[in-house]
Amino acid sequence: MMTTATSPQETHQAGPAGYAPEEPGGDLWALNFGPQHPATHTTLRHVLELDGEVIRSCTVHIGYLHSGFEKLAEHMNFNQYVVVTDRMNYVSPMANNIAWHHACEKLFGIELTPRCKVIRTIIAELARIQDHLLSVGATGLDLGAFTAFMYPFNARETIYDLCEEICGARFTTSYTRVGGLMQDITPRWPGMVKDYCTDELPKALHDLENLLLRNRIFIERTKGVGQISREEAINWGITGPLARSAGVRRDLRKDEPYLCYADNWDGQGAKAVSFKVPIATGGDCLARFQVRMAEMRESIKIIIQLVDNIPSGPVDVLPNDKMALPSKDEVYGSIEGLIHHFEQVMTNRGHTPPVGEVYGANETANGELGFYLVSDGGNMPYRARCRPPSFINYQCFEKLIVGHKISDVVAVLGSLNVIAAELDR
Repeated sequence: MMTTATSPQETHQAGPAGYAPEEPGGDLWALNFGPQHPATHTTLRHVLELDGEVIRSCTVHIGYLHSGFEKLAEHMNFNQYVVVTDRMNYVSPMANNIAWHHACEKLFGIELTPRCKVIRTIIAELARIQDHLLSVGATGLDLGAFTAFMYPFNARETIYDLCEEICGARFTTSYTRVGGLMQDITPRWPGMVKDYCTDELPKALHDLENLLLRNRIFIERTKGVGQISREEAINWGITGPLARSAGVRRDLRKDEPYLCYADNWDGQGAKAVSFKVPIATGGDCLARFQVRMAEMRESIKIIIQLVDNIPSGPVDVLPNDKMALPSKDEVYGSIEGLIHHFEQVMTNRGHTPPVGEVYGANETANGELGFYLVSDGGNMPYRARCRPPSFINYQCFEKLIVGHKISDVVAVLGSLNVIAAELDR
């Protein structure tokens, strides 16, 4: 059960202006909202306490998609675990790959090559777009706007094509490695990305906004629903679009920059990519929708700045450092490459970080995705913990929904974009 930061008495005072709960002892009844409800995707369950159609309280149950993700890290080396990160947020797995190895490289003290930084930044922004497209489309679908779901979902399918082009997989990508990538991009990939970001995606975003933001039903179902203030968002530890839609000016790409979001990313004084962090003040479902739409347009700007200027050179750290896995050509074509691969994967002489602990975090589509790693000097983490944004953001669901009607549950839940696998504990 998700714990909350307020007492039931305080929580029941939340809700729309003018809402006044009944005195204790009133005629209340319980309703299970999910996990069978389509909007809960068979993985989320809410036990609602109702006063007619008005929600008096909401108990959130998680654990319907439990896989023991954190414990698995203690039995895999730092490269093998990337396949598990794909399953955490299966909507934008590339972002999870990058965040995991960002923490690993922080532990190892590895500096990536300029080419790797640019490619990772591009795929991180594609993953952000990929996640937001599903979020805004599903928000419309859950409220009855089926047509509005097709526009972003069609554009999202192209990102699967882009993933397949560079790693052979569409859904579970497992693309990053400690110190680099599984393999380099193909020669035609930058052109495919540029065409997508200059033609297909902007059209889809324009059509989606025309369909929803001029639709009276959509506006009335989202405006003023599920509001949270800036102070409340900070107190709850909320990050990402949920926080920024309430006026919280925090984005790790600006506040704790990494990859090409930081200056001097190429070692020669290159300036960080230029982009704005969209902020709103409504703190409601509509503001969250608008922030995500604006963030996708900023992601397009970031990608356009980089895609025509991808540096040459290797995508992995220098082979002499023995930190990155050798290419498959080296493994299958030379005894040195085979020994290098064997030492890293099968023995304790490959990836051996110093003894210590580290926390590394990235700004993903839903907020701060961080990994806390403890090393005992072996080739597997001694302990690993994850800070998934959905798990933290989902805490405030009761605060957002109390005082609203049953039909508003769908609107609020869709605006949170909860990825059930990120609730894994």
